[in-house]
Amino acid sequence: MNSLDSSDKISINSDADNNTIYEQFIPIQPDRPSWTTYFMGIADLVATRSTCIRRKVGAILVKDRRILCSGYNGAPSKITHCNETGCLRDQMKIPSGEKHELCRGVHAEQNAIIQAACHGISVSGSTLYCTDLPCSICAKMIINAGVTDVYFRNRYNAPITIAMFEQAKINLFPIT
Repeated sequence: MNSLDSSDKISINSDADNNTIYEQFIPIQPDRPSWTTYFMGIADLVATRSTCIRRKVGAILVKDRRILCSGYNGAPSKITHCNETGCLRDQMKIPSGEKHELCRGVHAEQNAIIQAACHGISVSGSTLYCTDLPCSICAKMIINAGVTDVYFRNRYNAPITIAMFEQAKINLFPIT
């Protein structure tokens, strides 16, 4: 255990702007990422767990700058993963973005919402950080779960998703 000697000074100040307390001896990091960059980076890391052959997608749900849960795309629990069996959509020659129901995988956004439900965590009022723009099926789940904001990096043609989010007043934030 480290102890402080008499030459170490610790001073605790209250930040008048937001009433947070910080210790002055902690160095300030000018290259510290913004919250958006931080959470999108975590969504990118979550995507590395994906077992989908076509696309690696990661998602996290955040509330009050705290991660509630995460999800990545892949086959349901106890089902052989697509990276082992091959892609059903490739075998059936289904283009990306069409006929989402013809897939063995569960989407990252769906898995994040499911994980929260399994653990009794409300995601109402939360923010979704996702590597990709949600599809229309995920959009419906996001709306009904009470998510208020969606940050995403990769976009594809999803006019129904965008229209539903606009009507439900869910804020979309594309990240470049």
